[in-house]
Amino acid sequence: MSTITADLFISVDGWAKGDHSPGYFGYFGPDLERWIDEEMSRPQHVLMGRRTYEALASVPEEARDEGYHRMAQQTTTVFSRTLERVDWPQASIESRDLVESVRELKDASDAPLRTMGSLSVVRQLLNAGLLDRLRLMVFPLLVGPSGSESAFEGLDEADLELADQRVLDGRILLAEYRPTGQPIPSTNEGDNA
Repeated sequence: MSTITADLFISVDGWAKGDHSPGYFGYFGPDLERWIDEEMSRPQHVLMGRRTYEALASVPEEARDEGYHRMAQQTTTVFSRTLERVDWPQASIESRDLVESVRELKDASDAPLRTMGSLSVVRQLLNAGLLDRLRLMVFPLLVGPSGSESAFEGLDEADLELADQRVLDGRILLAEYRPTGQPIPSTNEGDNA
């Protein structure tokens, strides 16, 4: 059975994208580049939604670096009920129910499964209890009113355990959580806090 890891790149105030923010929120550095290179070199099966695939596939040719070409060569499942074709050589389209499809992939795949972007995919996997790891790359800014994609909207309650943390480039926090499957802590009426 494979594991599933979700990677989300977010601002401190929980946005995955800002209307005025460049790629990596403008904080790309050597540690982050090394982390991305290391992650892309590991065996994996990438899971992504249609919007993420279309955004990545539309990157202009002159902006496609070595990292882009390695990403496009990864075994990738694109979840969509509307796409009719994908151009990446190792990509396929899955139009069936995402949760059931990922359960099947998790049981059958030898390679670890990993989301890339795709907030809707991450939400569905978290809410279904299928994620083994949630990695948050927290960039040091508040996007504020220009935020256009809330990373946590639509999520159910879940208790998480901190599994690892690192600081990249002296400013970006990489926090890795493991869902515990336990209820979140709550205060009983008779307890004094």
